[in-house]
Amino acid sequence: MTIRILIADDQAVVRSGFRAILEDEPDFEVVGDAADGHAAVALARSRRANVVLMDIRMPGLDGLEATRRLAGPGVSDPVEVLVVTTFDLDDYVFGALRAGAAGFLLKDASPETLSQAIRAVARGQGLIAPEVTRRLI
Repeated sequence: MTIRILIADDQAVVRSGFRAILEDEPDFEVVGDAADGHAAVALARSRRANVVLMDIRMPGLDGLEATRRLAGPGVSDPVEVLVVTTFDLDDYVFGALRAGAAGFLLKDASPETLSQAIRAVARGQGLIAPEVTRRLI
């Protein structure tokens, strides 16, 4: 199965970097990217993304609210969201999970870890970065 991925991050260099990493994977298809939460929600729906890589801090609609609109309680056709951020603050982790995110990963993860996390989330398995998990326990 090909995993259709949307990249949502306000930094163009991050979106380009993720795209370069993900396009090397034979089972991934990057279906678009968005610089803000409004575009992320619209593109995820229109391009039928299986997984959205979602930054938390974005202009307009932030990543937590965009996650809630895509995967939160009561969403009729939820999309799997993997929050990928620089910020490992407990409030962000819990906020992302409450909003419906299937996973939380820090941007300093290796390309292999990112790819494995996307596959896990696409299979319906939750994932929290190991360094974050150790701190929350």
